[in-house]
Amino acid sequence: MTDDSGERTLRLARDLVAIDSRSAVSNIPIAERIEAELAGFEVERLDWTDPNGVPKRALVAHRGPARGGAAFSAHMDTVPETGWTTDPWQPRIADGKLYGLGANDMKGPLAASLVAARMAPPDLPLSLLYTFDEETTKAGARLIAERSALMRRCAPKGIVVVEPSAMQCVRGHRVHVQFTATATGVQAHSSTGKGRNANLDLIPFLNALLPIHRRLREDPAWQDPAYDPPFSDFNIVIDNHGTAANVTVARATAHIKFRYSRNVDPAPVIAAVREAAARFGVALEERHEGAPPQLPEDHPLVALAVAETGRPARTAPYGTDASELQAIAPCIVLGPGAVDTAHTPDEHIAVADLAAAPPVLLRIAARIAALP
Repeated sequence: MTDDSGERTLRLARDLVAIDSRSAVSNIPIAERIEAELAGFEVERLDWTDPNGVPKRALVAHRGPARGGAAFSAHMDTVPETGWTTDPWQPRIADGKLYGLGANDMKGPLAASLVAARMAPPDLPLSLLYTFDEETTKAGARLIAERSALMRRCAPKGIVVVEPSAMQCVRGHRVHVQFTATATGVQAHSSTGKGRNANLDLIPFLNALLPIHRRLREDPAWQDPAYDPPFSDFNIVIDNHGTAANVTVARATAHIKFRYSRNVDPAPVIAAVREAAARFGVALEERHEGAPPQLPEDHPLVALAVAETGRPARTAPYGTDASELQAIAPCIVLGPGAVDTAHTPDEHIAVADLAAAPPVLLRIAARIAALP
């Protein structure tokens, strides 16, 4: 890659970091900034309004012959700015690293994929799938998979989700079921004895889930040795919605994220959560992702990525838009940056890694297009 294209990657990454695109806000400004880089591409805009009334937009773009190429995918949204003590939308470079909310997950990788696509020769069919709400519901990827006329027409042979993987091919990952359990009480001054604390229902419900958490960690029959860690994630976050200590809790909510891989049967866990909710009178909502994406080690898409990078393929405990985009074409995850700084108030990506990524991504795209 020329020095100019390296500078373009960094400049675009910085521009994207400077735009607030947390999942809770509209991503239209960042989508418009990205579209400004897509001269010469056919662009399809997929607009959507989330359940909170916030407008969102997915972008699908294509250049080159109509069919038989590769696609790069990235998401435009970020997690909240939890823990940041500096301005999370003020990109800065220090010690050869770009710092800022989303620099690593995944505005830097997105910028690398876009620069790689712009470097592609005109006879290479190449698509771009840029989504929203990956960090929450995968709604943007689902929208593309279900409604993109451009993707139906272009029919890529393979999709590279450019999430940070240190440029090592991830051939499979977990997906999640998001449970939201809500107990309802009666608010009152706690000294009067007239209220009813919703936690008194939520606590026994959560207590009933402790054996599930324990078994996931201890029972090999509920684990998948192809993953590190081999046990499924079962994370519980409790919310009393700002209730003061002298007020009985009117609403108590537990958010439970259960992640599982292809070789783990989620049915017993789902059934146990449902049974506990029914037993203790807790309202339960569920949100399911698609099936866990996982390609065999000898899949052509995996093999070409291994050949290009010289590194073995692996699996990952986290999730990506591949859970929805696999409905379009087989997916691998491969992008610059390391996941260990994602979702932290020290989020960063090495500038050198950003600069090195586009030519590798472009060569992988060419290998995909050459598949029979």
